[in-house]
Amino acid sequence: MAWYLDSALERHKKAPYTFYVPSPSVIEKLGEGDRVRLLFMSGAEEDYVCERMWVEITERDGDRFAGTLVNEPVSMEQPVRGETVHFRGEHVCDTEYKDPEEQRWNYYFDNRIVVSRDVLARKEFNFLLRDFPNRDGDTGWTASSGYEEEDYWEHADHLQVVSIGVVLNMDDSILEFIDDAPQCAYERDPATGMFVKVDDFDWDGYNNG
Repeated sequence: MAWYLDSALERHKKAPYTFYVPSPSVIEKLGEGDRVRLLFMSGAEEDYVCERMWVEITERDGDRFAGTLVNEPVSMEQPVRGETVHFRGEHVCDTEYKDPEEQRWNYYFDNRIVVSRDVLARKEFNFLLRDFPNRDGDTGWTASSGYEEEDYWEHADHLQVVSIGVVLNMDDSILEFIDDAPQCAYERDPATGMFVKVDDFDWDGYNNG
């Protein structure tokens, strides 16, 4: 069955805070003998197989690379280990180099936020509340769509903990206030679409509820 390489850069554009791609400075230093991970695709769009496999670079000409596949595919018949692979920088989804942007990516992946499942279904959130964090990696933030019924929050299975990058993929304007100290709350202004701080939030009721 025919195979092809998927563009890691295009995947990153669709999910810029959760799909990692190496920084341009890392791509720039790649050369013969370095190993890079590529996205090998096979099958029709509705039932494709994707394997992330390592290729050892044997040639580089600008943004054009050639290399040897060093993995044995698990779910694909082709390509085979030892096969020559031609690719570009946009296809690289990982390298063996330490990335200078590592700290930023760790923030997106390792810090957690509670969201309602309605947020994930709608890919939209309109209210944010920050309480005091309970554990390492907990930001204290909770995001809601604003469409949840009053008793929605009484059911634990209606909530999910996700990396903060998942929420940033929906709307990264919250980076402007993501480090505000707890307790604080923000809601989206329907007129402007921007988040504004809720100065009169009932914290007494929230804390004693």
